[in-house]
Amino acid sequence: MECVIGVVGRDFAVVAADTSAVQSILVHKTDEDKVMVLDSHKLMGASGEPGDRVQFTEYIQKNLHLYQFRNTIPLSTAATANFTRGELATALRRNPYMVNVILAGYDKDVGASMYYIDYIATLHKIDKGAFGYGSYFCLSLMDKLYHPDMTVEEAVDLVDKCIKEIRLRLVVAPQNFVIKVVDKDGAKVYARREYISDSPPDAAPATASATATEA
Repeated sequence: MECVIGVVGRDFAVVAADTSAVQSILVHKTDEDKVMVLDSHKLMGASGEPGDRVQFTEYIQKNLHLYQFRNTIPLSTAATANFTRGELATALRRNPYMVNVILAGYDKDVGASMYYIDYIATLHKIDKGAFGYGSYFCLSLMDKLYHPDMTVEEAVDLVDKCIKEIRLRLVVAPQNFVIKVVDKDGAKVYARREYISDSPPDAAPATASATATEA
């Protein structure tokens, strides 16, 4: 039930993802960071099989660092997207990575940009997007509320609306999310959204007990 969300605004990009590490019906942890900082001005939000997701995102991150050490300049966001697509396409014919990616970055001459890359190496430049079951709700909200000149606060508010809808409508919904922003000042964590129940722990049993007594 993973979900990765991305939005491009006026001069920034926002990437958010749930923080659940799940196997089958078990939740192993709720603080897994699925939005990797590739370098000072790039973010990669990934969903998919946990092992593939961790290995592939780290592989891309280390190769970007290697390129910069060898050539003294970093890859642009577009070049990083094409490199990532190339690696997925190569693996597709050998041992595929079951990973879907939203890549966001900021370049001085281009500004903020975002790319959608799925596990079969499909690449698209986008202004908004989402992966996972939560995308069924997020994409419709984005179609209605998104506009290109959004401020950071407006974009994060849109992401919050998506998170609220996911928690409300998805049968087994991830509760905690991390939101990261990349702009001219670099990539950073903007906020964390942790679910806090409004009801006291014994509220549900008490209600059930009262109903049974009346019956």
